[in-house]
Amino acid sequence: MAVNLKGRSFLTLLDFTPAEVRHLLDLSRDLKAKKRMGIHQELLKGKNIVLLFEKTSTRTRCAFEVAALEEGAHVTFLDSASSQVGKKESLEDSAKVLGRFYDGIEYRGYSQEVVELLARHAGVPVWNGLTDTDHPTQILADFLTIEEHCAKPLSKVKLVFCGDIRNNMSYALMYGAAKTGMHMVALGPKALSPDPALLAKVREIAKETGATIEVTADVAKAVKGADVLYTDVWASMGEEAQIPERVRLLTPFKVTMEMVEQTGNPDVLFLHCLPAFHDFETKLAKEMKAQGHDIREVTDEVFRSRHSVVFDEAENRMHTIKAVMVATIG
Repeated sequence: MAVNLKGRSFLTLLDFTPAEVRHLLDLSRDLKAKKRMGIHQELLKGKNIVLLFEKTSTRTRCAFEVAALEEGAHVTFLDSASSQVGKKESLEDSAKVLGRFYDGIEYRGYSQEVVELLARHAGVPVWNGLTDTDHPTQILADFLTIEEHCAKPLSKVKLVFCGDIRNNMSYALMYGAAKTGMHMVALGPKALSPDPALLAKVREIAKETGATIEVTADVAKAVKGADVLYTDVWASMGEEAQIPERVRLLTPFKVTMEMVEQTGNPDVLFLHCLPAFHDFETKLAKEMKAQGHDIREVTDEVFRSRHSVVFDEAENRMHTIKAVMVATIG
């Protein structure tokens, strides 16, 4: 059955059927192959998109801009300092105005309610570039990367997310795993347990797709037989004051070579949405180390090892974001 996503917003993978998620991954692979061959079809020629950023970004901004430009679209970037969105103009009014100018709107910020409000009032597709509770474009890149490096269908893959299991990446991975029939384990301390209502929702979806969503603090049990180990920074943007407590809670769940070996899988993959604290070469890592806090969520040994596919994963942000734009406004 043909999949048509024209005019749809991309706010969360919960809004999409397994067949629609599969379509986006297949389209991403096709667009990536065409780029490698030097083929640009200008599938977004004549389109205008706007990027709204409340949170700073490297990969998300660059991925949207490059993907759009390669397919012939024009891009406007607006951050909090360069627009009146939510300040002198309500979000609803801003959405209605931007929807008259642009064919698509990307939002990266804090509240999921904001991106949903934009989608209700803009009249054009709105794409979620990250919120405090979701990161759907990242999940498409993650799953494309897994398919490229793991000789299994996603429905046979075991992915273990290690660390803060109630952050946006953990939740987004749960949504994606539930939709694709994946076995996902959220490995972290009980003090940072996921929202029970959210768990109930994804497990209900999992009943239809054959997925398994587990939550545990048992490292050895969780990682045994894993195909993918995944982690994220221990404190998200705006949570820096919580770093000392997070280090205390999450150090037992740091991805180390010992954990890699505990999987029993010599080909286990390591994924990370980036940026990562894997050494002490960043300003924040140095400052925290001087205060006695090792904020590395993964060791440098693992990050630079043959298991790590984080830079393939980062590149795939562009190909999958391109697919979302082409599918919805192309």
